[in-house]
Amino acid sequence: MLKKLGTIFSVLILGALALAEREGAGGSGGMGSGLVALGMGLAVGLGALGTGIAQARIGAAGVGAVAEKPSLFGISLVFLLLPETLVIFGLVIAFILLGKM
Repeated sequence: MLKKLGTIFSVLILGALALAEREGAGGSGGMGSGLVALGMGLAVGLGALGTGIAQARIGAAGVGAVAEKPSLFGISLVFLLLPETLVIFGLVIAFILLGKM
């Protein structure tokens, strides 16, 4: 799994660098613009990936807890919604970086 993710990130970074150098030759953008765009994508994408993994585990545990004791539904729902803040923080970082482009 980590080997595949490392390969994907390497390809993304090399592609962003190549795109940034090509844009820089034309006079617009530059390497900084490409790397900022890569950072925006990574902030949102990795935040969503982490949230998905966390919600899968929390959801499974929450369903098991609710099956045994139905009064735990509200607490398990709150715990299921907590990882969503990670994606929201990723979006905030992406909008902050968008101002730097």
